[in-house]
Amino acid sequence: MSIPFSSSRRSTVGLEWELACVDHASGELSPAAPEVFAALGEGTEGEFPQVTAEFLTNTVEVVSGPHDRVQDAVAELDGMVRRVRAVTDPLGVDLMCAGTHPFSQWFQQRVTPGHERYATLVDRTQWWGRQLMIWGVHMHVGIDDRDKVLPIINGLLTYYPHFQALSASSPFWAGEDTGYASNRAMMFQQLPTAGLPPQLGAWANYEEVVDDLTHVGVIDDHSELRWDVRPSPKWGTVELRVCDGVPSIEEVGALGALAQCLVEDLSTRLDRDEPIGVLQPWFVRENKWRAARYGMEAVIIRNSHGDEALVTDDLAVLLD
Repeated sequence: MSIPFSSSRRSTVGLEWELACVDHASGELSPAAPEVFAALGEGTEGEFPQVTAEFLTNTVEVVSGPHDRVQDAVAELDGMVRRVRAVTDPLGVDLMCAGTHPFSQWFQQRVTPGHERYATLVDRTQWWGRQLMIWGVHMHVGIDDRDKVLPIINGLLTYYPHFQALSASSPFWAGEDTGYASNRAMMFQQLPTAGLPPQLGAWANYEEVVDDLTHVGVIDDHSELRWDVRPSPKWGTVELRVCDGVPSIEEVGALGALAQCLVEDLSTRLDRDEPIGVLQPWFVRENKWRAARYGMEAVIIRNSHGDEALVTDDLAVLLD
C-alpha cells in the first residue's frame, strides 16, 4: 500500500481546540452543538478555518488553518470562538475545556448523528467507545520531507510526558476523584487504534502497518489510526494528540509553540545528520503513565540511560 504524503510548509502550525457546551445554570453538559451548526453551518471537511462537529453533541471543535506563527493560529481560533459564543450565550450555554467534565455522566450524552464513522466507532467499541466524554487539544506541525516524519515522531515521544503534564486537567470522572492528573489519557488508550504509536523506522514500515490493519478490518484507512502522535499524510504534518483540553486560548498557544519549536529542532538535527535521542518503548509507556498519574509532580525518564528528573525541572532545561 502506497500512502502519499502531501507537501507542507516547514514548521507551520495548525491548532484544534475541542470545547464542551455546558448549561450555565446547572454546570451539566449540554447537547447544544447541533444548534450551533444550524446557526453557523458546519465547516466543510478539508477546509480551514472551520467550526466542526465532534463525537458527542455536547462538543464544538474550532480548527485553525496552517500558520507560520502560533499567534496567528491563536487569533484565528479566538475569532471562531467569538462566533460560537454569539450563538451559545443567548441559549444559556457556556463553553469550557478540560480533559473531562467533573461530574456529568457519560451515558446521558448523545452521539452526533449523521456521521458514519462515529456510528461505526460505537458499534465496534461498545461500552468503551460510548464513554469517550473527553476533550483535547491537537496540534499539526508541517514537515518538509516525508522521510523525516517517523524519525521526528520517535524523537517527540521523548517529550510526551512534558505535553501530558502541562495539559493534564482530568482528575475527575463522572463525579469521582480518579487519583490521576489525566484520566483522559487512560480512557482514550483503551480503543484498539488509540494510544502510543509504534516506533517505526521508515515510511514503508508505516505503510505496512496500515496495510495489515486494513487487510484484517481494524481500520478502513490510515486516518482511523488515532495514535497520540501520528503522521497526517493528507496535510503533510505530524499531529500531536497527547494533550488534555486546556481552559484558555493562551495555554493552547503555549502548547502549540512548544510543539512547533520541538519539531523544528528535530528537523534541523536531521538536516545536519545529528543523532536524535529516542527512548525505549517501555520507557515511553512508563513516562506516559507517570505524567497521567502525577501531572506536574511526575518524575520522568529523560533518556535511554534511564536518568530521571522532575518534569518541571526538565521543562526548564528544555525551554532554555
